[in-house]
Amino acid sequence: MRFSFAGPEKRLTSDGEKESGHQRVLPGISHHVCPTLTRSCFFTFCALEMSKAGALDLASGLGGKIEKDDVLSAVDKYEKYHASFGGLDEERKANYTDMVNKYYDLATSFYEYGWGESFHFAPRWKGESLRESIKRHEHFLALQLGLKPGQKVLDVGCGIGGPLREIARFSSTSVTGLNNNEYQITRGKTLNRVAGVEQTCSFEKADFMKMPFPENSFDAVYAIEATCHAPDAVGCYKEIYRVLKPGQSFAAYEWCMTDAFDPNNRDHLKIKAEIELGDGLPDIRSTRQCLAALKEAGFEVIWEKDLAKDSPLPWYLPLDTSHFSLNSFRLTAIGRFFTKNMVMALEYVGLAPKGSQRVQSFLEKAAEGLVAGGKKEIFTPLYFFLARKPQIES
Repeated sequence: MRFSFAGPEKRLTSDGEKESGHQRVLPGISHHVCPTLTRSCFFTFCALEMSKAGALDLASGLGGKIEKDDVLSAVDKYEKYHASFGGLDEERKANYTDMVNKYYDLATSFYEYGWGESFHFAPRWKGESLRESIKRHEHFLALQLGLKPGQKVLDVGCGIGGPLREIARFSSTSVTGLNNNEYQITRGKTLNRVAGVEQTCSFEKADFMKMPFPENSFDAVYAIEATCHAPDAVGCYKEIYRVLKPGQSFAAYEWCMTDAFDPNNRDHLKIKAEIELGDGLPDIRSTRQCLAALKEAGFEVIWEKDLAKDSPLPWYLPLDTSHFSLNSFRLTAIGRFFTKNMVMALEYVGLAPKGSQRVQSFLEKAAEGLVAGGKKEIFTPLYFFLARKPQIES
């Protein structure tokens, strides 16, 4: 059986190919069925898709390590750090540990529910699913670092460990994930056990501005869309430099404002503020600032590039409400509509803590800001660099 729903214009499918004509056909269901059955089947599909990882799993993780009765006040405090609620850059930087921890306690369950275990974007080829592009992006990082079996690698700001598990298996290395959020570490350890990688993948709870490792500890270091949370890029990169062995490399994907960003443009500033609020960021640096910070920290920059420029499909496509994909259904407009109403219901019946809807709301704002920033080309999550610690320090 196959069915379709109306869509008069051409659109990109999940594999990036154009579809033409008035109707868009979903696989396995006939477009000859009556409209009533079409709608019924479609909404049944939506309900099944939304329940796949479990609404109760989402509800149980909301708030992270924050006591359920304290979630609403945590949301209040988190929002007040940001410009949309009168907060200042200086205050966010001074209180970055509290702000970022609150953010990930509040948002991690949503991330995992909608995005999977790897919380990052990726350049994407036509014919490639979101999940495939994310894995390839992680493999690219490992290849750029030249990882070899048995090496000791550090993942700075590792989330729940999706990338470190993938990179450890891909390169046969041992990867330590550095993270300052207790809930994410607890979740990551559970996923390590499920994947059977406890022997090669581990976690360390610490601030990446003050790492608990001796000098020259690691054969390679990487960061995937994580060091953007640092209040000071130079200080963060200096810590990475300190724990990296001489002659070895550091690679990262950074969230940055591009040269097209105009700090005097109110629309640009609004987009930047939406991304900072919805993604727990003290201040989004420019690509030029990141590059200068690397050099100031002592690194030799081998190469750097905004990989968004050459991506055949836009990196923000999964969040674009004009796009529909079965492979990343929960990120589509329909999927997000279902999530919003599901969270509302879970909060109403007491399965999700009060404040959960507000978290979902600022994450939705972040998605809007990311898409707008991507379309205007003033923001990128794909600024890549490969840098080396000199063999002999000057």
